Amino acid sequence: MNKKEVSQLLNQLDLPKSKEQLYPIVYDNLHDIAQKLFNRERVDHTLQPTLLVNEAYLNLVDQDQINWQGRTHFFAVGAQAIRRILVHHARSKNAIKRGSGEHQLELEEGIAFTPEKEGMVLDIHEGLEQLSKVHERQATVVELKFFGGLKMQEIADELGVSIKTVEVDWKVAKAWLKKFMKSDL
Repeated sequence: MNKKEVSQLLNQLDLPKSKEQLYPIVYDNLHDIAQKLFNRERVDHTLQPTLLVNEAYLNLVDQDQINWQGRTHFFAVGAQAIRRILVHHARSKNAIKRGSGEHQLELEEGIAFTPEKEGMVLDIHEGLEQLSKVHERQATVVELKFFGGLKMQEIADELGVSIKTVEVDWKVAKAWLKKFMKSDL
C-alpha cells in the first residue's frame, strides 16, 4: 500500500471517485485487522470480518470533521470505529456482564467471539473507558494495537512519542486491564 497515495486520497474524500479508489487500497489492511479478531470464531457468527470492514470503512469515509493526517491516522481512527462496532454488536446480543471474573484476557491474540466470551468485548471496552480516566495514552495504545492492528512504531508515530514509551504503556496497560478484568471495580 502506497502511503502517499492513501494520504492523497484521504485529502480528497469529498470527491466520490476518491472514496471508490481508496477502498481497494485500504481494504486488505482493514480486513486483516478484522480477521485477527475472528480467527477463532465459530462459523455461524452473525458478524463477519467483511461486514465489519465495510461498516468501519463507511464510518471512516463519511467523517466530515476529520482532517486526515495520513495512513496511520486513518487506521488509528479505524481502530476506534472497529471498537465501536464490536461493542455495539456485543451489546445488541445482550452480552453477559463481568461476573465471576473468569474471563481470560489475551490481548496479543485478539478476541475470540464464542458465545461464552461474547461479553469480553464489553469488558475490554469498559476497562478501556476506566483506564482512559487514569491514563488516556495507555488506553489509546491498547485501542490502536488491539482493535486497530497498528504496529508499535505506527502507534508511536501517531501519538508523537518514542517507541519505548509505547512499549511501556502497552505493558502497563495490559497488566492494568488484566487486573480490572478479574475484579469488580
